[in-house]
Amino acid sequence: MHRMGSKIGAALLASSIMAAAAASAQTGAPPELTLTRLDCGKTTTLNDVSGFTDVAAFKGLSVQLTFSCYLVKHGKDYLVWDTGNPAAAAGSTPAPTAPKSSLVEQLALLHLKPEQIGFVAISHYHGDHIGQVASFPEATLLIGKGDWDALNDPKPNPMIKPANFEHWISGGGKVDPVSGDKDVFGDGSVIMLNTPGHTPGHHSLLVKLKEKGNVLITGDLSHFQENYDSNGVPTFNTNRADTLASLDRFKQLATNLHATVIIQHDARDIGKLPPFPAAAK
Repeated sequence: MHRMGSKIGAALLASSIMAAAAASAQTGAPPELTLTRLDCGKTTTLNDVSGFTDVAAFKGLSVQLTFSCYLVKHGKDYLVWDTGNPAAAAGSTPAPTAPKSSLVEQLALLHLKPEQIGFVAISHYHGDHIGQVASFPEATLLIGKGDWDALNDPKPNPMIKPANFEHWISGGGKVDPVSGDKDVFGDGSVIMLNTPGHTPGHHSLLVKLKEKGNVLITGDLSHFQENYDSNGVPTFNTNRADTLASLDRFKQLATNLHATVIIQHDARDIGKLPPFPAAAK
Protein backbone atom coordinates (compact mmCIF):
# COMPACT_ATOMS: atom_id res chain seq x y z
CA MET A 1 0.00 0.00 0.00
CA HIS A 2 2.78 2.43 0.90
CA ARG A 3 4.66 1.59 -2.31
CA MET A 4 1.51 2.16 -4.34
CA GLY A 5 0.92 5.50 -2.61
CA SER A 6 4.53 6.52 -3.26
CA LYS A 7 4.21 5.60 -6.94
CA ILE A 8 0.99 7.60 -7.25
CA GLY A 9 2.59 10.57 -5.49
CA ALA A 10 5.66 10.39 -7.75
CA ALA A 11 3.44 10.26 -10.83
CA LEU A 12 1.44 13.28 -9.67
CA LEU A 13 4.63 15.19 -8.93
CA ALA A 14 6.08 14.35 -12.34
CA SER A 15 2.79 15.37 -13.97
CA SER A 16 2.90 18.70 -12.13
CA ILE A 17 6.45 19.36 -13.34
CA MET A 18 5.41 18.60 -16.93
CA ALA A 19 2.36 20.86 -16.54
CA ALA A 20 4.58 23.65 -15.31
CA ALA A 21 6.84 23.37 -18.34
CA ALA A 22 3.86 23.34 -20.72
CA ALA A 23 2.25 26.33 -19.03
CA SER A 24 5.48 28.30 -19.18
CA ALA A 25 5.89 27.53 -22.88
CA GLN A 26 2.36 28.66 -23.66
CA THR A 27 2.11 31.79 -21.55
CA GLY A 28 5.67 33.06 -21.37
CA ALA A 29 6.94 34.20 -18.00
CA PRO A 30 5.38 32.34 -15.06
CA PRO A 31 3.55 34.30 -12.35
CA GLU A 32 5.71 35.89 -9.67
CA LEU A 33 6.13 33.43 -6.80
CA THR A 34 7.18 34.49 -3.30
CA LEU A 35 7.22 32.93 0.17
CA THR A 36 6.90 34.93 3.39
CA ARG A 37 7.14 33.61 6.95
CA LEU A 38 4.41 34.82 9.30
CA ASP A 39 4.70 34.73 13.10
CA CYS A 40 2.10 32.45 14.66
CA GLY A 41 3.54 32.31 18.17
CA LYS A 42 6.43 30.69 20.03
CA THR A 43 7.26 29.04 23.31
CA THR A 44 8.79 31.28 25.95
CA THR A 45 11.24 28.69 27.29
CA LEU A 46 13.23 25.75 25.98
CA ASN A 47 11.03 22.69 25.72
CA ASP A 48 11.77 19.17 26.94
CA VAL A 49 11.24 17.14 23.77
CA SER A 50 11.54 13.64 25.24
CA GLY A 51 7.85 13.05 24.41
CA PHE A 52 8.55 13.48 20.71
CA THR A 53 9.98 9.97 20.40
CA ASP A 54 8.64 6.47 20.87
CA VAL A 55 12.11 4.95 21.33
CA ALA A 56 13.21 6.87 24.45
CA ALA A 57 15.55 9.22 22.60
CA PHE A 58 16.38 12.86 23.42
CA LYS A 59 16.65 12.46 27.19
CA GLY A 60 17.77 15.80 28.57
CA LEU A 61 17.35 17.58 25.22
CA SER A 62 15.48 20.88 25.25
CA VAL A 63 14.63 22.81 22.08
CA GLN A 64 13.13 26.22 21.37
CA LEU A 65 9.87 25.62 19.51
CA THR A 66 8.17 28.16 17.28
CA PHE A 67 4.85 28.29 15.47
CA SER A 68 5.36 29.41 11.90
CA CYS A 69 2.79 30.14 9.21
CA TYR A 70 3.50 31.14 5.63
CA LEU A 71 2.12 33.31 2.86
CA VAL A 72 2.58 32.18 -0.74
CA LYS A 73 2.06 34.79 -3.46
CA HIS A 74 1.42 33.34 -6.91
CA GLY A 75 0.88 36.26 -9.27
CA LYS A 76 -2.35 37.83 -8.02
CA ASP A 77 -3.34 34.74 -6.04
CA TYR A 78 -2.50 34.06 -2.39
CA LEU A 79 -2.31 31.03 -0.14
CA VAL A 80 -1.85 30.99 3.63
CA TRP A 81 -0.19 27.82 4.92
CA ASP A 82 -1.30 26.99 8.47
CA THR A 83 -2.83 29.52 10.85
CA GLY A 84 -0.94 28.87 14.08
CA ASN A 85 -2.06 29.66 17.58
CA PRO A 86 -5.01 31.95 18.28
CA ALA A 87 -4.14 35.60 18.65
CA ALA A 88 -5.03 37.28 21.93
CA ALA A 89 -8.50 38.80 22.04
CA ALA A 90 -8.66 42.54 22.69
CA GLY A 91 -8.43 43.31 26.41
CA SER A 92 -7.52 39.75 27.39
CA THR A 93 -4.27 38.33 28.70
CA PRO A 94 -2.53 36.50 25.84
CA ALA A 95 -1.59 32.86 26.18
CA PRO A 96 2.17 32.29 26.54
CA THR A 97 2.37 30.87 23.01
CA ALA A 98 0.13 33.47 21.32
CA PRO A 99 1.59 35.59 18.51
CA LYS A 100 2.08 39.29 19.19
CA SER A 101 0.06 40.15 16.09
CA SER A 102 -2.73 38.23 14.38
CA LEU A 103 -2.39 36.95 10.84
CA VAL A 104 -4.88 39.57 9.69
CA GLU A 105 -2.72 42.30 11.24
CA GLN A 106 0.44 40.92 9.68
CA LEU A 107 -1.20 40.67 6.26
CA ALA A 108 -2.37 44.27 6.59
CA LEU A 109 1.29 45.29 6.81
CA LEU A 110 1.67 43.65 3.39
CA HIS A 111 -1.39 45.59 2.15
CA LEU A 112 -3.53 42.46 2.01
CA LYS A 113 -7.04 41.87 3.31
CA PRO A 114 -8.39 38.47 4.40
CA GLU A 115 -10.74 38.34 1.43
CA GLN A 116 -7.73 38.43 -0.92
CA ILE A 117 -6.55 35.05 0.36
CA GLY A 118 -7.82 32.47 -2.12
CA PHE A 119 -6.63 29.39 -0.26
CA VAL A 120 -6.05 28.58 3.39
CA ALA A 121 -4.13 25.31 3.47
CA ILE A 122 -3.82 23.37 6.72
CA SER A 123 -1.03 20.85 7.26
CA HIS A 124 -3.12 19.01 9.89
CA TYR A 125 -5.85 19.47 12.47
CA HIS A 126 -3.87 20.13 15.67
CA GLY A 127 -4.74 23.32 17.54
CA ASP A 128 -1.43 25.13 17.03
CA HIS A 129 -1.97 24.98 13.25
CA ILE A 130 -5.63 25.99 13.05
CA GLY A 131 -5.99 28.76 15.62
CA GLN A 132 -6.81 31.55 13.15
CA VAL A 133 -8.35 29.60 10.26
CA ALA A 134 -11.74 31.24 10.85
CA SER A 135 -10.19 34.60 9.86
CA PHE A 136 -10.39 33.51 6.20
CA PRO A 137 -14.02 32.55 5.55
CA GLU A 138 -13.88 33.43 1.86
CA ALA A 139 -10.85 31.22 1.19
CA THR A 140 -11.09 27.69 -0.13
CA LEU A 141 -9.99 25.36 2.66
CA LEU A 142 -7.38 22.82 1.60
CA ILE A 143 -6.93 20.00 4.13
CA GLY A 144 -6.02 16.33 3.95
CA LYS A 145 -9.05 14.10 3.48
CA GLY A 146 -8.13 11.96 6.48
CA ASP A 147 -8.12 15.05 8.69
CA TRP A 148 -11.30 16.41 7.15
CA ASP A 149 -13.05 13.12 7.84
CA ALA A 150 -11.83 13.25 11.45
CA LEU A 151 -13.14 16.81 11.84
CA ASN A 152 -16.56 15.63 10.66
CA ASP A 153 -16.65 12.60 12.98
CA PRO A 154 -19.70 12.85 15.31
CA LYS A 155 -17.40 11.85 18.20
CA PRO A 156 -14.07 13.52 17.37
CA ASN A 157 -10.78 12.83 19.10
CA PRO A 158 -10.20 15.26 22.03
CA MET A 159 -7.20 16.71 20.16
CA ILE A 160 -9.49 17.82 17.32
CA LYS A 161 -11.30 21.16 17.37
CA PRO A 162 -14.11 21.07 14.78
CA ALA A 163 -15.46 24.42 16.00
CA ASN A 164 -12.60 26.23 14.26
CA PHE A 165 -13.87 24.82 10.95
CA GLU A 166 -17.59 25.31 11.55
CA HIS A 167 -17.85 27.73 8.61
CA TRP A 168 -16.71 25.00 6.20
CA ILE A 169 -18.29 22.04 7.99
CA SER A 170 -21.68 23.75 7.83
CA GLY A 171 -21.31 24.34 4.08
CA GLY A 172 -20.70 28.07 4.37
CA GLY A 173 -17.32 27.92 2.68
CA LYS A 174 -15.59 25.97 -0.08
CA VAL A 175 -13.45 23.01 0.99
CA ASP A 176 -11.21 20.67 -0.97
CA PRO A 177 -10.41 17.49 1.02
CA VAL A 178 -7.02 16.56 -0.45
CA SER A 179 -6.57 12.78 -0.73
CA GLY A 180 -3.09 12.76 -2.28
CA ASP A 181 -0.79 15.49 -3.55
CA LYS A 182 -2.37 18.79 -4.59
CA ASP A 183 -0.98 21.05 -7.33
CA VAL A 184 -2.54 24.19 -5.89
CA PHE A 185 -2.22 26.58 -8.83
CA GLY A 186 -2.09 24.01 -11.61
CA ASP A 187 1.42 24.84 -12.81
CA GLY A 188 3.56 22.68 -10.53
CA SER A 189 4.96 25.60 -8.54
CA VAL A 190 3.17 24.98 -5.20
CA ILE A 191 2.34 21.41 -4.20
CA MET A 192 0.75 20.05 -1.05
CA LEU A 193 2.54 16.76 -0.42
CA ASN A 194 0.70 13.81 1.07
CA THR A 195 2.75 12.91 4.18
CA PRO A 196 0.41 11.03 6.55
CA GLY A 197 1.38 9.59 9.89
CA HIS A 198 1.40 12.49 12.31
CA THR A 199 -2.32 12.64 11.57
CA PRO A 200 -4.28 10.62 8.97
CA GLY A 201 -4.35 13.44 6.42
CA HIS A 202 -1.13 15.29 7.24
CA HIS A 203 0.46 17.25 4.39
CA SER A 204 3.72 19.12 3.85
CA LEU A 205 4.36 21.89 1.31
CA LEU A 206 6.70 22.26 -1.67
CA VAL A 207 7.28 25.75 -3.10
CA LYS A 208 9.48 26.11 -6.20
CA LEU A 209 11.00 29.59 -6.02
CA LYS A 210 12.92 31.06 -8.96
CA GLU A 211 15.85 32.54 -7.05
CA LYS A 212 16.03 30.58 -3.80
CA GLY A 213 15.13 27.31 -5.42
CA ASN A 214 12.87 24.60 -4.06
CA VAL A 215 11.67 24.91 -0.49
CA LEU A 216 10.12 22.04 1.49
CA ILE A 217 8.10 22.93 4.61
CA THR A 218 7.52 20.02 6.95
CA GLY A 219 4.26 20.81 8.71
CA ASP A 220 4.63 18.45 11.69
CA LEU A 221 6.31 15.65 9.77
CA SER A 222 9.19 16.48 12.13
CA HIS A 223 9.22 19.04 14.93
CA PHE A 224 12.95 19.73 15.29
CA GLN A 225 16.24 18.93 13.59
CA GLU A 226 17.32 16.08 15.85
CA ASN A 227 14.03 14.27 15.24
CA TYR A 228 14.23 14.84 11.50
CA ASP A 229 17.81 13.49 11.35
CA SER A 230 16.93 10.33 13.29
CA ASN A 231 13.49 9.63 11.74
CA GLY A 232 11.92 10.05 15.15
CA VAL A 233 8.24 9.23 15.62
CA PRO A 234 6.39 11.15 18.37
CA THR A 235 4.32 9.04 20.76
CA PHE A 236 1.19 10.96 19.76
CA ASN A 237 1.38 10.26 16.01
CA THR A 238 -1.54 8.32 14.58
CA ASN A 239 0.46 5.84 12.48
CA ARG A 240 4.12 4.89 12.90
CA ALA A 241 4.57 3.12 9.56
CA ASP A 242 2.98 5.98 7.65
CA THR A 243 5.23 8.47 9.45
CA LEU A 244 8.38 6.59 8.46
CA ALA A 245 7.19 6.21 4.85
CA SER A 246 6.41 9.94 4.69
CA LEU A 247 9.82 10.87 6.13
CA ASP A 248 11.50 8.64 3.56
CA ARG A 249 9.61 10.25 0.70
CA PHE A 250 10.19 13.79 2.00
CA LYS A 251 13.92 13.24 2.39
CA GLN A 252 14.26 11.73 -1.07
CA LEU A 253 12.44 14.74 -2.51
CA ALA A 254 14.73 17.08 -0.57
CA THR A 255 17.77 15.35 -2.03
CA ASN A 256 16.51 15.05 -5.60
CA LEU A 257 15.16 18.61 -5.72
CA HIS A 258 18.16 20.11 -3.87
CA ALA A 259 15.56 21.72 -1.63
CA THR A 260 15.89 23.92 1.41
CA VAL A 261 14.13 22.05 4.22
CA ILE A 262 12.30 24.17 6.78
CA ILE A 263 11.23 22.40 9.95
CA GLN A 264 8.20 24.44 10.83
CA HIS A 265 8.47 24.21 14.64
CA ASP A 266 12.25 24.57 14.93
CA ALA A 267 13.23 28.13 15.81
CA ARG A 268 16.67 27.45 14.33
CA ASP A 269 15.10 27.26 10.86
CA ILE A 270 13.46 30.71 10.98
CA GLY A 271 16.56 32.26 9.45
CA LYS A 272 16.25 30.14 6.30
CA LEU A 273 13.76 32.73 4.99
CA PRO A 274 14.09 36.52 5.01
CA PRO A 275 12.65 38.24 8.11
CA PHE A 276 9.11 39.62 7.81
CA PRO A 277 7.98 41.60 5.83
CA ALA A 278 10.55 40.52 3.24
CA ALA A 279 9.86 37.48 1.08
CA ALA A 280 11.94 34.77 -0.53
CA LYS A 281 11.69 34.79 -4.31
